[in-house]
Amino acid sequence: MFLLILIIGQSRALWKWLYPFPYQEVIYREAERYHLDPLLVAAVIHTESKFNPRARSEKGAIGLMQLMPETARWAASQLQLGSVKEEDLLRPELNIKLGCWYINQLAREFNGDMIIVLAAYNGGSGNVRKWLEKEKWSGQHSTIDDIPFPETRAYVKKTLRAYEIYQILYTQK
Repeated sequence: MFLLILIIGQSRALWKWLYPFPYQEVIYREAERYHLDPLLVAAVIHTESKFNPRARSEKGAIGLMQLMPETARWAASQLQLGSVKEEDLLRPELNIKLGCWYINQLAREFNGDMIIVLAAYNGGSGNVRKWLEKEKWSGQHSTIDDIPFPETRAYVKKTLRAYEIYQILYTQK
């Protein structure tokens, strides 16, 4: 962490270019509404889409927070927002609102453990529950390398690294 602070301190402008923070107003508002750290939300968005609101994955995830349409429809119904079409997920404000709500739901399900929440956000809460129940993964930070899905393992590591960088770059001193 100290080395990371030293490196970032040397070229802060470059790091802010590599780790931008657009949509701050929406992110701060929705993060507060759902009791999340806005810098963690920024890290998730950075990892998911690099802040590209039109991002689409091969698996069908859409928008800034790379929401699956089924998840977004469920979230919208829980929030009583009416029907949500896939193209609606390209709207940053709606995508961030639904994504923050979903992270909050995962945090409730997994007792606020953000390592587990990140794994569930990427790998699915059902898979994570199975891993924990069958003791394939302990859910601890020190055992991230034991996450059964390589993609989810890499996602958690990458998001945590981005979160550290966002904390260094955007925390008010």
